[in-house]
Amino acid sequence: MNKRLLWKLCYTIGAGTVILFWVIDILTKRTEQRMSYIAEEYQQELVALGKEAERIYREEDRVVLAQWLDDLQQKEKTWAAVAASKITPLAGGQLSHQFTEGFRLGRSVEWKIHLYFKENPIMDLTFSDGKTHFLIQLPQRMRPGAYLQYTHYLLQLGLPLVLLIFMSVILYRHVMTPLRQLEKATRQFSEGQYDVRVKACLGNRNDELTALAETFDRMAARTGKLIITQRQLIADLSHELRTPLARIDMAVDCLEQEIKPRESVQRLKRESENMRCLVDDTLTLAWLENEKPRLNEEYVDLIELLDIIADDARFEYPDRILKTKFPDQATLEHSSHRALGQAFENIIRNALRYTPVDGTVLVQIVITSAGLDVRVVDQGPGVPDQYIDDIFNPFFRVEKSRIDVTTKNITSSSIPSNWKGGCGLGLALARRQLEAVGGKIVALNNKDVGLEMRVSLPL
Repeated sequence: MNKRLLWKLCYTIGAGTVILFWVIDILTKRTEQRMSYIAEEYQQELVALGKEAERIYREEDRVVLAQWLDDLQQKEKTWAAVAASKITPLAGGQLSHQFTEGFRLGRSVEWKIHLYFKENPIMDLTFSDGKTHFLIQLPQRMRPGAYLQYTHYLLQLGLPLVLLIFMSVILYRHVMTPLRQLEKATRQFSEGQYDVRVKACLGNRNDELTALAETFDRMAARTGKLIITQRQLIADLSHELRTPLARIDMAVDCLEQEIKPRESVQRLKRESENMRCLVDDTLTLAWLENEKPRLNEEYVDLIELLDIIADDARFEYPDRILKTKFPDQATLEHSSHRALGQAFENIIRNALRYTPVDGTVLVQIVITSAGLDVRVVDQGPGVPDQYIDDIFNPFFRVEKSRIDVTTKNITSSSIPSNWKGGCGLGLALARRQLEAVGGKIVALNNKDVGLEMRVSLPL
């Protein structure tokens, strides 16, 4: 996995950190820039003081000016003075007009104030003659940057905290949204909603949490299917056991009343054997359904295995013809004698069971590019097309359907008189056992008569 979620988090945190430092730097510089100028009202107040000083200088005597300056210094607790500037160039030099126009003894009220200097600067308000200046050390109450320290705390602590909380919320929601969906789906699944899925709720997202959702969906699909299958299997088994149990009860009643004791004992033995086979097959099927085992540890000579099964089948059904058509050699690696043996025994016996007396069943091995095909063709009534896939389901019986097929000119009289219906697990077991060795089985109706079971096995 390429760890998309990890890279998303790295990109988000890295980009967020860079943006955080950049924003703090920009805001700090802009804040200091704006806080470095004297407030507009104080600028106007200083300008008014300069005009007042110029008026007194021109209209009053020096005593009044001195008294006014003394009162101003005591009031503002600062220093103030009116001074004349006369610049005399030396060595025959000349002063440029630009210099003389812009010359000041102190700072203009519109200039920046250095916030980190301890001493307040001297402010210069030049009189209209350009040579006389009203000088005043900026009063402390007019000094800008009074809240600079608090602003630094806000920008260096408050702003990062807000941005980090915002980033954390985004990352939390990005991670927790699919986890909440997963939690919700898990709760619904635990409450019996086995069709619940998570991946569809995540949209186009593609990361580790999406992979987790896909894994959950696969687990939910398989587990839900197993639970439903097991419930159906238990329900079907319970239904199937009712009939032999009822017959056993009847046989026991007959024995208690001494009615046909010999037939009753035989009935008990037969029903007991049928129930034992039914339970054994059901347990085997449940194991194959739940565990999905891979039975691939043996070397199997398929011709020898099918010959043994064919000999046993001929002995059991002497009134039918069983033909085999095998190549010189057909071997399988990584397979299982037991699984293949039980599967083919069920398939071949099923074909012989539905084939009329003196009918023929053909078992043929065909070598293909993908492996081996085993074809079992009977001359029975076949299966209606709508049931062709259902015959591999547990406890599905199609005897009535097979007997009622008239399009193949097969009637109920074609079914042998000694025919006994099975419990409906043979083909279901065969399919699961073949899947356990990597094989597949399909059923096909022949054009003329009969049913063909085609088993594909990998070499």
